[in-house]
Amino acid sequence: MDNRAGEMVVFVRVAETGSFSEAARLMLMTPSTVSKLIARLETRLGVRLIERSTRRLALTREGQFYYERSQSMIAMLDETEQQLVQGGGDAEGVVRVTSSVTFGIAALEPILPDFVEAYPRIVVDVSLSDDVVDLYLDRTDVAIRVGKLSDSNLMARKIGETRRRIVASPAYIERYGLPAAPSDLANHNCLGFNFRRAHPVWPMREGGRIVDRMLSGTVLANNGETLRRMAIAGVGIVRAADYHLRDAIQRGELVEILEESDIGQIDEIHALFRGAQFLPARVRAFLDFTVPRMQRFLEKG
Repeated sequence: MDNRAGEMVVFVRVAETGSFSEAARLMLMTPSTVSKLIARLETRLGVRLIERSTRRLALTREGQFYYERSQSMIAMLDETEQQLVQGGGDAEGVVRVTSSVTFGIAALEPILPDFVEAYPRIVVDVSLSDDVVDLYLDRTDVAIRVGKLSDSNLMARKIGETRRRIVASPAYIERYGLPAAPSDLANHNCLGFNFRRAHPVWPMREGGRIVDRMLSGTVLANNGETLRRMAIAGVGIVRAADYHLRDAIQRGELVEILEESDIGQIDEIHALFRGAQFLPARVRAFLDFTVPRMQRFLEKG
């Protein structure tokens, strides 16, 4: 009997847990049975899917490809069965979405009420964090990322671009003065991020060349929203995305500074997701609904 679907389920569980024994425990099987099943699968396909070691299992390039396709096909099978059981063909189920805090608050959250009204049978599970999550390990369907994309097998839809600005509140400027040149930043309270990939430098244009200005400040945060609020409160100077600052600038709560020296760094924004051909209907519905609206949000600036 052809049991490729069953093999896929076991393989996906091994890939996600990184362990034959843990996968066996979760699937109520013995480790030897799981090991033999994976070995039989590799023999049938004629490729090695998993590199074994005493510490942890790791997917080969072929294993990563098979894992992604298996996930998509299992998701489609689950969705098909759910729709048949519940008697409907509409998109339904849970869509797990992650976004940076600032973009999630500014661009994604305002869209969700209309999406929920349009797709009442889809549950949107939203996590806002400036940490970069692994879509496979965290079982996330869509990740909205700001910045340069790393090489991966993920699919992407470009939402748009945003420029970074340097801002401070009128109260801060009145109290500490307006920086006239990038070198003046050394005497100011420049607030920054505390996550690992953040760099405590702002690239600035000085004398016809780009110089990375080292910064220090009294507040570090793991999200841009906290830094924006601190800037409005007059605590210090912040460098952040235009879409996140423009309303506060228009209200006069923040003032852009060092415009001529700021290089105007442009960050691309994408919606990343797993698979394409076998994209579940609920994920496709979420992307088709939200991406154009988020694009229009960025274009307002």
